Amino acid sequence: MTDSPLTVCDSPEELTPGWLSAALATAGITTAVTASRFERVGTGQMGTSYRFWLEYADPTAAAAEGAPATLVAKMAAGDPATRAVIGDGYRNEVSFYQELAHTLAVRTPKCWYADITDDNTCFVLLLDDLAPATPGDQVRGCSVEEATHAVVNLAGLHGPRWRDEALLELPWLSRHEREGAEFYAQVLAGAIPTFLERFGDRMAPDDPATLGEVPDHLADWLLTRPERFAVIHGDYRPDNLMFPAHGPGVSAVDWQTLALGLPGRDVGYFLATSLDVAVRREHERALVGAYHEALLAHGVDDFGPEECFEDYRLGVVQGPLITVLGAVYATDPTDASDAMFTAMITRSLAAIRDLRPFELL
Repeated sequence: MTDSPLTVCDSPEELTPGWLSAALATAGITTAVTASRFERVGTGQMGTSYRFWLEYADPTAAAAEGAPATLVAKMAAGDPATRAVIGDGYRNEVSFYQELAHTLAVRTPKCWYADITDDNTCFVLLLDDLAPATPGDQVRGCSVEEATHAVVNLAGLHGPRWRDEALLELPWLSRHEREGAEFYAQVLAGAIPTFLERFGDRMAPDDPATLGEVPDHLADWLLTRPERFAVIHGDYRPDNLMFPAHGPGVSAVDWQTLALGLPGRDVGYFLATSLDVAVRREHERALVGAYHEALLAHGVDDFGPEECFEDYRLGVVQGPLITVLGAVYATDPTDASDAMFTAMITRSLAAIRDLRPFELL
């Protein structure tokens, strides 16, 4: 939690002009907010987001201070039982903005204020409004140009604190141990029959068998190459990226799946789930190469291009792990979410067959 005496609000109506003024004052904005209005934005299920339009007592002074004309407030969602289950994700995102974002080079919204309750079930983030940038479309996937910008941005997450042992001292930043890895494997094995019941008729003929092999290797996969670690996003894909109308300024959002792990997991997950299979096959070498070059620019000098490609191969296993658990445990499935999960699972299982990650364990 911050040292602010402000209440951690639980609805946008509670974010009054007085509250907003006090919150922005913690970021150096001294001009008072006199009025505001908001509307719901996005379709997040683990959190809700609202765009706020702000009016200031002295607009000229506010502009001189760099005060935001609009911002996005992100808050908790769901009933108390749901929040208790996903509270660690809330903690991850708030802690990312409080403790990590300023030490990294990844593009992400500027955070004006962040706070969370001690039980991790209620939080408030005030973030830069990235409009007119728009989120990607998982079903459509990314173009090669968009993917290039995205992997370069990913290097800005991994590179600045590559193998930084100080990260191991952060108690909220999780890293897998053997017991937890084996538990994940059991959970995935238990979820696969339910997933196949819902999605099996949408999958390629070889997909169920490929998916069935994953749990047997998952624990070893989660623990492989522990000497190479960085902060990883965990769910780096088009729906969690904001793309500008023009230019390279892709930004990553939704940091609730943050962890410490093999950086290649983010790269493999992104390329395997976000590109059409034929496009990925044709361009994956060049895209991983662009990522590697960007890592070098961030000072990573102990990681060769072939090692990088091997870690990318390993990383594609993140696709079925996140997809299956996300689909089986998601609340209120829709036709749109089913189409998203179908695209993710079919692309990522094709990548596993192409790249044979388990041979690297």
